[in-house]
Amino acid sequence: MAWRQILKRSANARVVASKSLKYAPSSITTSAESSCSCLQGLRYHDVSMKVSLIRCFHASPELLARRRDEDSFGLKTARRESNKGKFRKREIGKPPVEAAYVPPKPKKTIKSSQDKTVDIFEGMAVVELAKQSGASITTLQDILVNVGEKVDSEFEPLSIDVAELVVMELGFNVRRIHSSEGTEILPRPPVVTVMGHVDHGKTSLLDALRQTSLVAKEAGGITQHMGAFVVGMSTGASITFLDTPGHAAFSAMRKRGAAVTDIVVLVVAADDGVMPQTLEAIAHANAANVPIVVAINKCDKPAADPERVKNQLGAEGLELEDWGGKVQVVEVSAVKKTGLDDLEVALLLQAEMMNLKARVDGPAQAYVVEARLDKGRGPLTTAIVKAGTLVCGQHVVVGHEWGRIRAIRDMVGKSTDKARPAMPVEIEGLKGLPMAGDDIIVVDSEERARMLSSGRKKKFEKDRVRKINEERTENLEPSEDVPKRAEMPVIVKADVQGTVQAVTDALKTLNSPQLFVNVVHVGVGSVTQSDVDLAQACGACIVGFNVKSPPTSVSQAATQAGIKILMHSIIYHLLDDFGNLVVDKAPGTFETQVAGEAEVLNIFELKGRSKAKGDDVKIAGCRVIDGCFTRSSTMRLLRSGEVVFEGSCISLKREKQDVDTVAKGNECGLVIRDWHDFQVGDIIQCLEQVLVKPKFISSESGTVRIEC
Repeated sequence: MAWRQILKRSANARVVASKSLKYAPSSITTSAESSCSCLQGLRYHDVSMKVSLIRCFHASPELLARRRDEDSFGLKTARRESNKGKFRKREIGKPPVEAAYVPPKPKKTIKSSQDKTVDIFEGMAVVELAKQSGASITTLQDILVNVGEKVDSEFEPLSIDVAELVVMELGFNVRRIHSSEGTEILPRPPVVTVMGHVDHGKTSLLDALRQTSLVAKEAGGITQHMGAFVVGMSTGASITFLDTPGHAAFSAMRKRGAAVTDIVVLVVAADDGVMPQTLEAIAHANAANVPIVVAINKCDKPAADPERVKNQLGAEGLELEDWGGKVQVVEVSAVKKTGLDDLEVALLLQAEMMNLKARVDGPAQAYVVEARLDKGRGPLTTAIVKAGTLVCGQHVVVGHEWGRIRAIRDMVGKSTDKARPAMPVEIEGLKGLPMAGDDIIVVDSEERARMLSSGRKKKFEKDRVRKINEERTENLEPSEDVPKRAEMPVIVKADVQGTVQAVTDALKTLNSPQLFVNVVHVGVGSVTQSDVDLAQACGACIVGFNVKSPPTSVSQAATQAGIKILMHSIIYHLLDDFGNLVVDKAPGTFETQVAGEAEVLNIFELKGRSKAKGDDVKIAGCRVIDGCFTRSSTMRLLRSGEVVFEGSCISLKREKQDVDTVAKGNECGLVIRDWHDFQVGDIIQCLEQVLVKPKFISSESGTVRIEC
C-alpha cells in the first residue's frame, strides 16, 4: 500500500510539472521531464522540493527580444547595491570656472566632385555618359525622366543639350566637344588679335589698315573696349581683326582674345621696347598655342631702335625668323603707313600655312566678344562665328541667358540674315545680358532653350554659394597675427559687359590687409535710382565707367544720402581716384614715433616732503635738442645708446611753471613715474602714437597697388 501511494503521488507531481512547463522553453521542459522520470523511487518531500525549483516564464517573445536589445546596447541600468558601505556622499566641488567660449574650428570642406568636368558630345549614349560621370545608369535614367526625355535603352544616343542637363543635375561642370565634320567644309578668313602694351599703337595700326580713325573716338586716346572688324586687303582677301586694350586692367580681355584667335599680332613700339603687357601678351599666346607675328611700330620716330626690340624679344624666348626661328617680324609705321603691305603678306602667309577651314553647314558655334545694353534694342551681343551658320530666327543659349535671334548685323551696321565662320556680327534678341567669353549654342526649340538656361542658372548659383561658403570657412579660422580688415562695398556700372569685368577685377587688386574691396553689384548702363537705393542700404560707393552722367534727381538723391559717385571715362583716372578713396577709408595702424629728444644736464632732488605727498622726488633738468616734448606722452630713457626704461611723464615744468609742451632749444624739468636713477648725459625721448595710413602706388605700366 505504501508503494502504491508513493507511485500515485509521483504521478500527480508529474502532471503538475507538465502544466507548469506549458509556456517554458523546450530545453527546460525536456530537463523537467527527465527529472520527473527519476522521481518514482523518491519520497514525497523530495518530489515537492524538485517541483518547487522549476521557474515559470510568463513573458511574450517581443518582450524577450526587447530585453536582449537593451542588454546589447548597454541601455539597462545597473542595480543599486544594497550595502550601505557602497553609497558615497556627493562631493561638493568647486564652483565652475568662468572661461570665454571658444567656438570649435570649422571643418574644412574637402574638394568634392563639384570641380569635376565631364566631356559631352552629340549622340552620346547613356552608358557612355554613366562612364564619364561615374553615376549609375539607373540614376541617369531617373534624371532623364525628370527632364522629360524617354530613353528605352541604355545604348540610345542623347542630344548634347540633354546630356548637359543631366550632367548639371549631377552637379558637375560641362565641356562641350563639337565635331568639325560636315558635308560642306570651306576655307575661312583668319581671325587675328592685335595685342601689346598700352600706347604702342595697336588701334592706330588697325586704323591705318582699314582707313578709319577709331582711336579718336576712345576716351584719352587709348583703347578701353574689345572690338572686332573685317579688313579687306588689296589682294582681295579679308582678315578678321580683334583689337584688345593694352592697359594692365584689361588682362581678362586679352586672354579672351587669345583664346578665340588664329594668329596674334604682337605690336611693340620701336622707341619703347618690351614692356610688362608685352610679356603678358606673349604668355597668353603661348598658353593658347597661337602663332605670333611681331609688328614693330613707330619706326618713323628718331628714337626708334628695332634691333634693340628684337634682342629683347629674343631674350624672352621668341624664336625670330631673322635668327632662324618661325616668328615673323615686320617693321611698320601706323602714322606714315609704311610696311603695311609686308604685314598683310606675313599674315596671309601664316594663315595659308595653317590651312584654316571650317564647317559651313549645320548649327552654328559662336563666341561672345562683347555685350552691351542698348536703350532701344535691349541686350546686344558682339560675337564671332567659329563653325556653322548662324541664322536669324534661331533659338540660342548664351551662358545662362537665352533668346530668339531677332536681328543680325555686321560690324558696319548692315542687317543680314545669316553669319558664316570667322564673321563678326552683332545679334539682338536675348532675354538678358551674357558674359563676355560665353559660347553661343543653337537649340531646337524655345522649351529646350528655357530648360538649358534654367539649369545653367541653378548650377551657377550653386557654385557661387559653395565658393562663398568655402571662403567664409577659410576666413573663420582664428589668427591672432592677422588684424581684422575693414570692408568697402562698391557698385560698378559700365557701358559694356567686358568693361564691367575688367573694372571689377582692377578694383579688387586694391585689396589690402587693412581694407577689403567688396563688389556687391555690377551692371551695364548708367547709374539709376535703384543703384542709389542699394548703395544706401549697404553703405557702398558707386563707380561709373564710360557711362552717361546720372540724371539730376539721381544725383540729388545720392547727395542727400551721403553716397559718393565716381564717374570716369579713362581707366587711369578711375584707378587713381578710387585708390585715394581706399586710402582714406582704410583704418590705418598706430605706430610709435619719436616726437622729440632731450639731454639730461643736471639732476635735482626734492626732500622733506610729507607722507601725504609721497617719497622724495628726483627731477631731470633737460634741454630739448630735437622736436618737442609733450606731458601726456610716454618717455624713453637711453643710456649709452641702450634703452633703460620707459614710463609716463607725471610732471613737466619750465621756469617753475607747469606746461603741456616744450619746444626745441628750451630747458625743462621732468619727472618720470617709477624712475629715480637719472645720470647726466642721459637721452630722454618723447614717444607718441601716430596713425599711419596705407599708400596708393601707381606704376608707369598701369599697375596699381596699396602698400601698407
